[in-house]
Amino acid sequence: MTIDNAVFELTDAHTTAMHELYRHLHAHPELSMQETHTAAFILERLGHLGLDAFMCGGTGVVGVLRNGDGPVVAFRADTDGLPIQEDTGLDYASTTTGALADGTEVPVMHGCGHDTHVTVALTTAQLLTENRDAWSGTVVFVFQPGEEIGEGAEAMVEDGLWDKAPRPDIVYGQHVWPGLAGTVNITTGTAMAMADSWKVTVLGKQAHGSQPEQSIDPIVLGAHMVVRLQTVVSREVHPMKSAVVTIGTFHGGLKENIIPASAEFTLNVRTFDVDVRERVLASLRRIISAEAAASGAPEPVIEEITSFPQCYNDPSSTEDLITVLGGVLGEDAVIEAPPVMGSEDFGLLAAAIGVPSVYWFFGGHPQELLDGDGQVPGNHSPFFAPAIEPTLTTGVRAALAALLSRVGTGA
Repeated sequence: MTIDNAVFELTDAHTTAMHELYRHLHAHPELSMQETHTAAFILERLGHLGLDAFMCGGTGVVGVLRNGDGPVVAFRADTDGLPIQEDTGLDYASTTTGALADGTEVPVMHGCGHDTHVTVALTTAQLLTENRDAWSGTVVFVFQPGEEIGEGAEAMVEDGLWDKAPRPDIVYGQHVWPGLAGTVNITTGTAMAMADSWKVTVLGKQAHGSQPEQSIDPIVLGAHMVVRLQTVVSREVHPMKSAVVTIGTFHGGLKENIIPASAEFTLNVRTFDVDVRERVLASLRRIISAEAAASGAPEPVIEEITSFPQCYNDPSSTEDLITVLGGVLGEDAVIEAPPVMGSEDFGLLAAAIGVPSVYWFFGGHPQELLDGDGQVPGNHSPFFAPAIEPTLTTGVRAALAALLSRVGTGA
């Protein structure tokens, strides 16, 4: 399609409104699957723009922008914050708190930059509505909750997302990250790792510390599991394949002279390849079970915490987008990059209906910060504070470029 992207350039008024919108969202984050005020705010904005908007998947929001005949394209923006105490020093820093599932009150911060995603999507929707004569088709804006815990995309799909909204020909998404502001990073094929997290409860037999012969020590047993689990990557995964096994927590006992009845640890697995994922997870289960049997302990209890699907960029669609982004942002601003070990549930939105998807990153830090001597704040850091510009403008330009490359030309 040949569409004049210059028609959609941000004016000073657009930019001022976009910055105000971002500051508001940054100051008012909400935890995953609790984004009630954020959803209401998005619904109101979409209503003012004239989009057909509805709730989906609990706190998810969908906005449908119909503009005559033409292709259907979807664009995802995630909406949830994180349980982090913000330490950016910004005058619009979050002072919000929220409650975890167990009722614990925690500080909340947009420490992963989802506030930028919502801002970009709403601004993009505004520009498209204001320039209807320049394009034709339908754009579905998916404001997805619960990305941080891997629940939001599945919740929306199970709630009938693609029965309630027009089914797209392709789904696009993007994420701010600690790269150079004004640039985008994009990967052909596998873009991000799959991730699986478990809680493992190691069962033993309680006894006094002076009578170990009467115990089955779950701490010693759990320690053997932790050490042995690290051999899965080094001895069971092909050297040319990638996998990461991390033991993130280990808890057991309440007093130094009591052997407890149980211990608990959590683990996280990252893989790029579906076959490797299946082998690693099966090996972990085998080792956990076998170590328990070797100690004469009951079978451990394994509970799934989260599971993130594959984030796969359709090669043909990605190559097309790389060309488009290069034309809009400049070829030097578009970086073809290898996949990252981070994880996303974005891929499920397209996989659920068998259509292609493309996902990319846009930078949020100025060059002077990247060149400095200090540590560069990354996503999930209490210091993560993307530079407002050119970050937001780049996000909008990239989103528009992707969408306009697929919709039809206007009248």
